[in-house]
Amino acid sequence: METYSNLEKLSNDLKNLFQNQNQNENYFDFEIICEQNKTSFKTHKSILSSRSQYFKSLFNSKMKEYQENKLVLKDVSSSILSSILNYFYSGKIEINLENAIQILIFSSKYLIDELIEISSKFIKNNFQFETVVDILKLSERMSLNQLLDSSYKFILENFDEFIKTSHFFELEENHLNSILLNDKIPINEFELFQSIIKWGKYKSNINQIKHNKKLKKKEKEKLKNQISNIIEKIRFIDFSKKELTDTLKEYAIPNQISQKLIQFQKLQNQKNETELNQFTEKEDSLIFKSRKRFKFQSSILTQEKKYFKKLREWINDDSFFYKMKIGYSAKRDGFDCYKWHEICDDKGKTLIIIKTKDNYIFGGFTQIGFTTDKSQWNERFRNFPYGSIIDSKAFIFSLRNDKNDRKPEKFSIQKGEEKNSLYYRLEYGPTFGANSSSDLWLDSHLKSGMSNIGVNYNIPKGITYNANEAKGYLAGYGNWKVDELECFFI
Repeated sequence: METYSNLEKLSNDLKNLFQNQNQNENYFDFEIICEQNKTSFKTHKSILSSRSQYFKSLFNSKMKEYQENKLVLKDVSSSILSSILNYFYSGKIEINLENAIQILIFSSKYLIDELIEISSKFIKNNFQFETVVDILKLSERMSLNQLLDSSYKFILENFDEFIKTSHFFELEENHLNSILLNDKIPINEFELFQSIIKWGKYKSNINQIKHNKKLKKKEKEKLKNQISNIIEKIRFIDFSKKELTDTLKEYAIPNQISQKLIQFQKLQNQKNETELNQFTEKEDSLIFKSRKRFKFQSSILTQEKKYFKKLREWINDDSFFYKMKIGYSAKRDGFDCYKWHEICDDKGKTLIIIKTKDNYIFGGFTQIGFTTDKSQWNERFRNFPYGSIIDSKAFIFSLRNDKNDRKPEKFSIQKGEEKNSLYYRLEYGPTFGANSSSDLWLDSHLKSGMSNIGVNYNIPKGITYNANEAKGYLAGYGNWKVDELECFFI
């Protein structure tokens, strides 16, 4: 026995049956009327009931619509209704940015499970700042929990950009409360607090949207009332001393919270770590629970957490710092510059960390990245397959230098040398400076490198350019062996 199927022909035949209503008028037994423009669609009860639990229940109940063989719909456009009825017959529907939300709304109300799943998936894959809050609210109303979770996830992952848009102000208090319970918000806590202040001003109709303008007494009270249920989820323990002082001075923080913060600040100033820890542990409050925003994946720095703070300070971009992930590891992906280029080229902001066989740790950061876009290159190299990259914000750093007992240091590009910040060549590993004899260079196998601080980057005070001390400043020697190389980007 053999089984044959031709689902495509079946789909087309049923679609033609529905679309050629005038020719097949006697075959239909039910009518759906779109009240918005009085458009009428003839259908079959058997098709409707098999495709929608709503219609199945309607026909089984023998209600007026069943008796009259007619249903008037007030809440849908004729184009959406036509698309959905076509789907009932053919199993095919075109979903786009213009109709996806309306299809989801109709499908949710009329219990069309397949279309709920299809339209939700499309929306999740095409989230935009302009519509995500509407989708969030719709998901709440209709108990679409998966789409609700996805909406929150999109907002959280893009929170640094989302708060810069007017759509941030469309969020309601319950939405912000849910967001603030999450530890993985990709901005620092004071910036998060400032965004809440702006939201509170907007919702309170306070005209002074700019954070740096002082509020009048009545406005402070108005703002305090607006954000009183939100502020308790701000992790003030993550503020710097200055940020906390400025906050207590400028804003009317609810008394219960402000008193705790004043006590915390007092213990902080006394530099009594034991009492401070006892106080924060005793206080069962989110304001003293630090956010675990970022899990640094570096095997080089696993036991060197003291360096995280320095890197964050130097990079000065929390959005990058909290979102970056390890893209390349020489031990994991292979000591090969071509593999490194394959993974790390054209990634924008990039952090390089190197550990030598002698346990020196150093590296570099670039705002532009190792780009193949030659408009970012020094113009004299734009007709060559290699050349230097312009990046005025690139820097080299030293983290661990046990031999000379040096503290972590950052070396910025020299003024006038911005055109020689990085060097791109497929046969080289990451290179900071104008060429292979520059400040920091790795060979094609990524197993050895050379350094000579002061060629294009600022030379440390007291160090003579091109002297052995300049060459060995990062790794003890001008030539060194690599134990591990890691590359981070978003």
